[in-house]
Parts: sequence; structure tokens; C-alpha cells
Amino acid sequence: MSSEIKSPVYKIYKVLITILLILLVLLTVTPLVFMVCASFMTSKQILAIPFTWIPRPFQFKNFYNAVAGTLHTWTFPRNMLNSFIVSGTVTLTTLLLAGMSGYGLSKFRFKGKNFVFITIMSTMMIPFEAIMIPMYMIAQKLNLMNSYRGLIIPYLVSAFGIFQMRQYLLTFPGEFLDAARVDGMGELGIFFKLVMPNSAPVLATLAITTFRSQWDNLLWPLLVTQNAKLKTVPLYITSFSEEKHADEGALMAVALLASLPMLIAFFALSKYFIGGSEVYESRKG
Repeated sequence: MSSEIKSPVYKIYKVLITILLILLVLLTVTPLVFMVCASFMTSKQILAIPFTWIPRPFQFKNFYNAVAGTLHTWTFPRNMLNSFIVSGTVTLTTLLLAGMSGYGLSKFRFKGKNFVFITIMSTMMIPFEAIMIPMYMIAQKLNLMNSYRGLIIPYLVSAFGIFQMRQYLLTFPGEFLDAARVDGMGELGIFFKLVMPNSAPVLATLAITTFRSQWDNLLWPLLVTQNAKLKTVPLYITSFSEEKHADEGALMAVALLASLPMLIAFFALSKYFIGGSEVYESRKG
């Protein structure tokens, strides 16, 4: 094995893999770097060919225009708050309901369990566009338009979240659960005191993916909210592109401000879901 590692073929292979990974990182990071640089530029500098990566001079006014809005309505703080409320609430309900569902489908035996699981998974095959109109009509009938309820209720739990929790909890040692039952702990106590605290990696992964999907959700808020004060960040961003004379610098600035919560959430939770892969592999082994 040591001779293979030291062989020229292995060294060339290692160099090629390293170069490929570097190229992939550059390809991934370049749009983010462009957004940061462009947020400090004028529209003329952003559209210039060739593109100059260093702003000269820095246009800090772009961030003022981003927060003030194209019509200086100053709705950006409220729209950010709306996105936090909707994304945070949906994330918490998804973690709770998907965790309970995944726990039940992985650790309990009951008649029709496989049918229930397959039915839940089948909903993932239905595109949102196919159910968009029925959902909109139901929201109208239930008086959910222009309200937080209309933005949150349709996304209280996701089929993918249930699938993710079930697959993770299938590897959870059943001996721990049996020992807790012998000690007299109830099922809710086992779930909240034993299962959930020891599922931090998958919960962190599910939290970041759920929060991101809701933070970037554009179509459903566009349908159910007409009140500017109830709109979310994606709708606020589109208001810049709808203008006849778009301010590209302010657009990049508001995109950067809207991306910051996701970047902070990613780096805050990265240690859980990066380390979680090692835990999952050790359980499989």
C-alpha cells in the first residue's frame, strides 16, 4: 500500500484532483465575489467590459438605496423581519414534526407503516406548479391571504424532512431507547431528552436547508401577499429589477444584505453537519 501511495501515478492523480477541486471552488465562489464587489460600484462600472473587480471609488450609497428602496418606502427592514418570522417558524415546525414523524416511522412497528412512508415520499414527486392553483384557492377560502398564516401553514412540514429524519434515526441504537423505557421514561421524554439532543447533525442539516428554501421562496409569497409590509425579501429584491432604469449597484447591495443571514447560519451550523457525516458513517460501520 505504501508503494502505491508513493508511486508517480498516485502523485499525478492527487495533483489532478487538487486542481479540479480548486477550479470547482473558484467556480462556486466567483458569483459571490462578484456580488460583493459590484455592491460597491456604480451601474456603469458593473456593466463595463472588461469588468474591473476593484471598485473605484467605493459607492457606499448603494446600501442606503438598497435599504430605502426604489421609491424610498423603507420597507426593507420590515420585509427582512417577515422573512425571519416565516423562515424561522417553518424551520422550527419542520424540525419538530419531521423529527416526530421520522422517529415513529423508524422505531415503531404498526400496520401500514410502509404505506404511510411511501405515500409521504410520493408527495415529493408532485411539482409545486401542479398544486399551486388549488393551494391558492384554499388559501382564499380559509382567509389566509395577506397574513403570516398564509405564508407559514402550507410549509409547516416537508416530506424531505421526514425522509431525512427517518433515514438518520434508522441508525440510532435501539438499545438506548429500550434502556430508557426500562428506567420508566415515557415516549415523549425519550424523544425530547434522548433522540433530539443526539440528532444534532441531521437537525442542523435539516434546519439550514429548510431555512434556506423558505428564505429564497418567491412564488408562494408572490401569490398570497399584496400588502407591501407583509412581503418577504425575495419580493423586495424583484422590485429593483422591475424598475425601468434599474440601479444595479443597489440591487447588488440588497442581494448582499439578503445573503448575509444565510451565510451566518451556514457557518454557525457547519460544525454540526460537517461532523455529522463522520457520526453517520461510524454508525453504518
